[in-house]
Formats: sequence, structure tokens, C-alpha cells
Amino acid sequence: MYSRITCGLCDEAREVLLAVRHRIPFAYQEVFVDGDEDLEDRYGLRVPVVEVDGDEAFEIAVDPASLEALLTA
Repeated sequence: MYSRITCGLCDEAREVLLAVRHRIPFAYQEVFVDGDEDLEDRYGLRVPVVEVDGDEAFEIAVDPASLEALLTA
């Protein structure tokens, strides 16, 4: 997940990801875009951005059912 240090939407997305991770184990990594010019240019105000298997799957909000479907496909 690409996020910002101070981001309410990122906090919400993180909660969803970690809740789903309790039911369906998966690797989780969070990358903060703050202060990284390339990442700020790429993700800007779109955070949080969640990738699944290298593909952008969610932007701004994470739907738990859709995430579970992607993880079990």
C-alpha cells in the first residue's frame, strides 16, 4: 500500500487490509510517499493506493469483499 504518514483514508485502508489478512494471509508492505519526489509524482493525492500482485487494485478506499475475491482468485 502506498500511503502518507498523516492520512485518514490510509488509516482506514490499513484497517481493512489487516482485518482481511487475519482471514486470508498475504504479504503486506506499506510505502510512505512523503518526501519521495518520484512517489509523490506517481501517487500524489490518490493515496492510499493498494497493489495486489503488482497491479493497482484500489485507490482511496479498499472494499473488503473485492480484496478477498482478488486474493482467492
